[in-house]
Amino acid sequence: MKYKSQKVAYWFFALSMLLLVLQITYGFIMGFARIGFDNLHEFIPFNTARAVHTNLLVVWLLSGFMGAAYYIIPEEAQRELVNVKLAYVQLISLAVVGVVAVVGFHFNIWEGRKFLEIPRPLDYLVVVNVLLFLGLILTTLFKSKRRTTTALVLSMGLLFAALLYLPGMLPFDSQVTDSFFRWWVVHLWVEGVWELIMGGILSFLLIKLTGVDREVIEKWLYVIVGLTFLSGVLGTGHHYYYIGVNKIWLVVGGIFSALEPLAFLAMALFAVNMYRKGEKKHPNKLALYWTLGSAIVSFVGAGLLGFAHTLPQTNLYTHGTLVTAMHGHLAFWGAYAMIVLAIISYALPNMTGRKLYDSATGRMAFWLANIGMIGMTVAFGVAGVAQVYLERKFGMDFMQVQKEISIHFVVLILCATMFTTGIGLYIIDFYKHGKPTDEALEINE
Repeated sequence: MKYKSQKVAYWFFALSMLLLVLQITYGFIMGFARIGFDNLHEFIPFNTARAVHTNLLVVWLLSGFMGAAYYIIPEEAQRELVNVKLAYVQLISLAVVGVVAVVGFHFNIWEGRKFLEIPRPLDYLVVVNVLLFLGLILTTLFKSKRRTTTALVLSMGLLFAALLYLPGMLPFDSQVTDSFFRWWVVHLWVEGVWELIMGGILSFLLIKLTGVDREVIEKWLYVIVGLTFLSGVLGTGHHYYYIGVNKIWLVVGGIFSALEPLAFLAMALFAVNMYRKGEKKHPNKLALYWTLGSAIVSFVGAGLLGFAHTLPQTNLYTHGTLVTAMHGHLAFWGAYAMIVLAIISYALPNMTGRKLYDSATGRMAFWLANIGMIGMTVAFGVAGVAQVYLERKFGMDFMQVQKEISIHFVVLILCATMFTTGIGLYIIDFYKHGKPTDEALEINE
């Protein structure tokens, strides 16, 4: 049996690559503005660049997650997608929402709520789009006779991600209440249900790449799900204190935030152990690099740096500084961006028939992107620590501090250039594969 419906995944992956390029571009605009080169300010003010940069992060990752689901679910369910034409409609509508939102930001059409800036009418279109996506995925899964733990965890993560978008749409007159529910979306996505999506994709890739028995791998998923819900839900509280909620949340958030690295540690140990146990030597080395890299880097970025940053004694000083950017960049990169690049690296050869498994371009893409991101993280971290001491310990003016630490953004831009070169090489490899074919899917089934 072949799954021609998996071809739709390719176009979601292509959209995610395009949005990633745009996101990086606006990141450079922000970086150059930080060191005084702000010639685009009249056309693209810093706040516009920031809104585009952060919102495109969410959209390109969601595009990648949706592409992963359209590839994984038919294979796990062992049946075609229930309606391929509707999947393409969903793809086009998602792209339209993204384009309209980005254009709107340049004309100051937004809600002004970090990560959730898109105007309210577009929120409703997002809900319709996601409902269509979930309808296709869940109907395919439950019409099949085979429902694996991997597919169910992935679907559960996608369903909860959709449900948690709704609190961010509730209108409130109180800034405190509005911020409270905004964190339900932002934090419970990235340190809650997105971890389930990551776990589902990670499980699928390890089953395919290592040859370890499915039952062994899927038992780890239950551990990851348990740790995610134990720590992620109450760990959100470490944000509440700073928006005016009761002081008890500083304690509750601190305690449960300290447990959050356990879920990412479990994923890292899970991936490395499965690789060591694996008897199967899969030829797709690049997919294996990105898979193991995702598990390990996410533990460092989301786990260790998150733990160090969210301890109440530390967070009182670092909250809202560039230390947050340090944690955020490596966490998003390791936990979510790398797992999307991993599933793309695995799926492309199977969809196109071109076995670009271990190319020099692909290896360079992996190392340049990761070394560049680590360099960016260090630059953010050093700048952030300097900012904390100058601004919050010695009482210097905010803008004066920004001038003092601008030299660190020179280093950051150099590292970002290395990172961008790696992403550029990855995209070159992406297009070298060509478009998917029915014959390739049939051969690889």
